[in-house]
Amino acid sequence: MHRVVIYRDDADKASQLVAYTTTPPLGSTNPRDLWKWMATYEEKTGGNVLAIAHNGNLSNGIMFPLEAQYDGTALDEAYVTQRNLWEPLYEATQIKGDGETHPFLSPDDEFADFERWDVGNLDLSEQKTDAMLSSEYAREALKRGMVIEQKLGTNPYKFGMIGATDSHTSLSTAQEDNFFGKHTGYEPGPTRMEHPMIKSDFGQIEGWQTSASGLAGVWATENTREAIFDAMSRKEVYATTGSRMSVRFFGGWDYAPEDINSRSPAFAGYMKGVPMGADLPRRAGNKAPSFMVYALRDPIGANLDRIQIVKGWLDADGKTHEKIYDVTWSGDRKPGKDGKLPAVGNTVDANTANFTNTIGSSELGTVWTDPAFAPEQKAFYYARVIEIPTPRWSTYDAFRFDIPIPKGAPVSIQERAYTSPIWYSPKG
Repeated sequence: MHRVVIYRDDADKASQLVAYTTTPPLGSTNPRDLWKWMATYEEKTGGNVLAIAHNGNLSNGIMFPLEAQYDGTALDEAYVTQRNLWEPLYEATQIKGDGETHPFLSPDDEFADFERWDVGNLDLSEQKTDAMLSSEYAREALKRGMVIEQKLGTNPYKFGMIGATDSHTSLSTAQEDNFFGKHTGYEPGPTRMEHPMIKSDFGQIEGWQTSASGLAGVWATENTREAIFDAMSRKEVYATTGSRMSVRFFGGWDYAPEDINSRSPAFAGYMKGVPMGADLPRRAGNKAPSFMVYALRDPIGANLDRIQIVKGWLDADGKTHEKIYDVTWSGDRKPGKDGKLPAVGNTVDANTANFTNTIGSSELGTVWTDPAFAPEQKAFYYARVIEIPTPRWSTYDAFRFDIPIPKGAPVSIQERAYTSPIWYSPKG
């Protein structure tokens, strides 16, 4: 349940207050106490800080509460406004599994079962339940935020999405072919996949289940500490599961197909609308919003399979829904009668831990208009970019150390990126 605190400032300001910790009596595990410290820091130093909540897939169902906050008291206006203010970002994917969504929460999402950890909990004596899952994953939190906003006036889960490693090695080795593990005990070697990560009375997370993830993409105006912080504050960021693909996502009311045909589509993106992490501007008339999305593959990585737009919305009865749209894809595939796009294929050779870019596309982009837009419903949209299958890190280890691929370990995976959402409000 810890947060990562990011400073906009250098040491002259940052050193004026001792960093806050979770250790009593000077620290606390309650995030509200951290937010108080952050407010004190800004007031005393004139600086700026923000907090990024840790991936919540092992949070015992307390990362994204719907009714009761951390200490068991009911959610109130103070909690939702403070969380909205101090936590603009969320770590949606990292070394202990992916946190975008879960098959139980998104049964119609064919890509939901990715690098899944759902055995362990912070309290290893407590069994994971289905009820906990709703409070632990990013997409469900985005949906819950709209419900809470209806009741309390502020959306506490209006966050942008990033990825991070959560490793303790000081190495940015988040790609499958150079994964160095969580700490020195899990560095490359013939036995590291055998070491369990979590043991409990209700199950075990094996060493091979550690995920080689993730990275944060930040669209800053320049490569400075201040500009990067400002981009994070405005949520113009995206998460990847380790790939260094580039992704742009814009929303507005007037995008046209020709806008994406430029080698610099961001010019039209900013001119006609807003980037990832923002709210759609006020609309003219009742037209549906259009979204411009563009992705370029990792220069030394895999081609792209498809781009999807994930939509979540709140209906008149206060219930939330989601739908995934395939908006552009590689090759000449066509959706079947069930509306699903055929798989891109798989070139992975487990015997050599290799793949080829003979399928997929090096870049994908499109302008997409929501075909089911309802002007009276709150909604959010984010892009998910899927790569073609590539060898998982456990497949690379098996090849390099001449050992079997562990039972249950997938031979290949499809790396992905998640952009920060763009939100629509009937009032916005």
